Amino acid sequence: MSDLGQVPDVGDLAPDFTLRDHHGVSVSLAGLQDRTNVALVFFPFAFSGICTGELREIRDGLEDFQHDGIQVLAISCDPMYSLRAWADAEGYFFPLLTDFWPHGEVTRRYGVLDEKRGAPLRATFLLDTEGRVVWRAVGALDQRRDFGPYRAALADLRSSTR
Repeated sequence: MSDLGQVPDVGDLAPDFTLRDHHGVSVSLAGLQDRTNVALVFFPFAFSGICTGELREIRDGLEDFQHDGIQVLAISCDPMYSLRAWADAEGYFFPLLTDFWPHGEVTRRYGVLDEKRGAPLRATFLLDTEGRVVWRAVGALDQRRDFGPYRAALADLRSSTR
């Protein structure tokens, strides 16, 4: 993992950031607070097999991942144009954010940058409307993440905000 960032723990305030999406639009974490919960899905590489499968699962089951109470933000260190081509090819309609330059700055602040590969680990953070981490999972680059626990954490978050 990174030696510059500490992985935010449950209860911690998530580091704020502003990144550009695959259309070049700036997206700010602070701009979403007070309006919606946020799922940050860090992924290593656009067009790679495991990442494509994971983001297809989000796309195909979007009602489980994103709705009026939650916004999915997928983050990698790929350049914006690569993310745009990938989103167009795969039909991803949730924001794919580029942490390309300065390379991995946000990913590093979340403590999930694999410095040798220059790519994020497979990390997922569920944030409440105050920007606090309510659930997290961090895995290796070469192992597909299990979204089952995310769905359970989201159900818990939904029931606690009613």
